[in-house]
Amino acid sequence: MTQKRGFTTTLLHADRLRKPEFGALHQPIHTAVTWGFDDVQGLVNVFQNKEKGFAYSRQGNPTTAALENKITMMEKGIATVSFSTGMAAIMATVFALVKQGSHIVASSFLFGNSRSVLQTFTEIGLDIDFVDATDVNNIRAACKPNTCMVFVETIANPATQIADLEAIGNFCEEHGLIYMVDNTMTSPYIFQPVNVKASLVVNSLTKYIGGHGNALGGAVTDTGLFNWDAYPGIAQILRQQIKPELLGITQIRKRGLRDGGGTLAPEAAHNISVGAETLALRLQHACGNAQALAEYLNDHPLVDKVYYPGLPDHPQHELSKKLFRLHGGLMSFALKDGVDIFAFLNRLQVVIKSSNLGDTRTLAIPVAQTIFFELGAERRAEMGIPEGMIRLSVGIEDREDLLNDFKQAFDAIS
Repeated sequence: MTQKRGFTTTLLHADRLRKPEFGALHQPIHTAVTWGFDDVQGLVNVFQNKEKGFAYSRQGNPTTAALENKITMMEKGIATVSFSTGMAAIMATVFALVKQGSHIVASSFLFGNSRSVLQTFTEIGLDIDFVDATDVNNIRAACKPNTCMVFVETIANPATQIADLEAIGNFCEEHGLIYMVDNTMTSPYIFQPVNVKASLVVNSLTKYIGGHGNALGGAVTDTGLFNWDAYPGIAQILRQQIKPELLGITQIRKRGLRDGGGTLAPEAAHNISVGAETLALRLQHACGNAQALAEYLNDHPLVDKVYYPGLPDHPQHELSKKLFRLHGGLMSFALKDGVDIFAFLNRLQVVIKSSNLGDTRTLAIPVAQTIFFELGAERRAEMGIPEGMIRLSVGIEDREDLLNDFKQAFDAIS
């Protein structure tokens, strides 16, 4: 009998237990585009989903499959499909599963690019409403007879609102709706959306899972909780070939990955897979740094407001404590009116001015002037994003070095 193992031990040994060639501890990088078969029936069987195997790398190869296995284990799901980016995963999932005329309810706090792609889908016939997902009653009120999906994030970027995850999961289960949860800001170490009855879990692998700013990637994981057999959006040909519980993820692979073409490169998959092994270690330190930094900024006279779930005055602080192992490595803060945001950022020496998240290094970016610039001032105000907001992705530097860097930057502009 195999003994149950912890999160990091499971990740460290995931590849080896699948017995890669020559006893390698990691799945080797397979750069092949296509595979040959001694018997053509084998090729036919792979195409017709009668056998597992690889035919053409656009829809997967041994290296991406090994990473998908790890993501599935982390999210306690039944299967995963990987993509070239997290945005590719979101776009492909909606493209694969939602039909013209259907209705989606999404969080109004979605990351700018996620919101943008959903708005693009409205131009080709989807009906989408954006609501405040911190209260399930807003989700309930927005639903219509043609609603098929609810899409939320765990912690919003950049203002850190936390969706009413458990209540929304219960609502979606009751009404037979696909419940898609973007877990990027928490990662499967901090939170597993299967515990709130999510149907599909999205991760930008570029962020905390990869963790080193050296590879783009995304993934969608099926938790096994949704009844795809009853979902009318599944292609009839798949119903004749695929087990009912795998219908959704298979359609995502076929229509979203194969037809959409957002394939994860094997080199990137390898980097992400190796980076994932230290996910827990990195997040424990990064979240500790974030908590200390949030408390420091919260008391600083030049700071107007700090957005971090670990602070007692955060609107969803108690919910964060209930749901999450840690409060996360993402935070934002707003400088007081009159403080020059550019001058402050340019004084930082350890912190890097950059747009990524989940790196080992601490990254800072002025929000209104960059990642939410295209929304315009009115929409930013509706989302609670002030002009002086700075988003931080807190890294694993020595804590005193981070705190001292902010202190010297504030001193310099005072």
